[in-house]
Amino acid sequence: MVSLYRHVVAIPFRPVALAFRAVAVVVVATGVIRLLDLFTPDPSWRTMLYFTAVTNVIVLVWLTIVAVATARDLVRRGARGLTNPSPEFHGAVLMAVTVTMLVYTVVLVPTLTQDPTYEAYTLTDSLVHVVAPVLVVLDWLLFTPKGRMRWRDPLLWALLPLGYLAFAFVFGALGGEFEPGVSYPYPFMDVATLGVGGVALWILGLAVALELVGFGYVAIDRALGRRSRDASGSRSDADASSTPAHTAPSPPTAMSPIVSE
Repeated sequence: MVSLYRHVVAIPFRPVALAFRAVAVVVVATGVIRLLDLFTPDPSWRTMLYFTAVTNVIVLVWLTIVAVATARDLVRRGARGLTNPSPEFHGAVLMAVTVTMLVYTVVLVPTLTQDPTYEAYTLTDSLVHVVAPVLVVLDWLLFTPKGRMRWRDPLLWALLPLGYLAFAFVFGALGGEFEPGVSYPYPFMDVATLGVGGVALWILGLAVALELVGFGYVAIDRALGRRSRDASGSRSDADASSTPAHTAPSPPTAMSPIVSE
């Protein structure tokens, strides 16, 4: 029995998953509300032009859907089991928020902190750049079925950040402003300062890093999926070995007549 627990790759208990997902929805919603200043007289709708805001709204909607599905399955199918409407789409969300976290921690913070007036890791920044991604990763690790991801999935997941890049460049080229007088959302997209080649190198490097992270997630998912199947096979073997074997009937004798129908 102890050896079987070593193969557990998710927590198949819906009340725990529902509690976690409900808390995650509240936390992510708090970050989105603070990021967009929704409860102020002048909400910052312009912030929705940034990838961070887009991904956090996607995370909020997705976690809400998953939480509702978990509550439904808890009522209809009982407490034990895993619920995720689409582990594959969860992977796309996982990759998008990983981009958000990596770009903030690895690129933006080192760059922006050169300005002494910039304050990194404020409550709002931490909620949308760090806490929300970590919650999505934990939900995938703890409560999502494994073994569903395919090796080509990271290429499809990259369409969201690449689509955002295309939008940002077109929006800026057409005269759109992310901030007053600023036609790009992030410093590594500043063509005027870095040049086309410099921006292209930044995007290529980030794309490679993004795909490496995506393939890493797939490798982990497939490895955990194999462990889950091995655990199921071990349980089946254990059940079979614990079932009493049927004994063959004794041949009839003179004292035990054959009964015919």
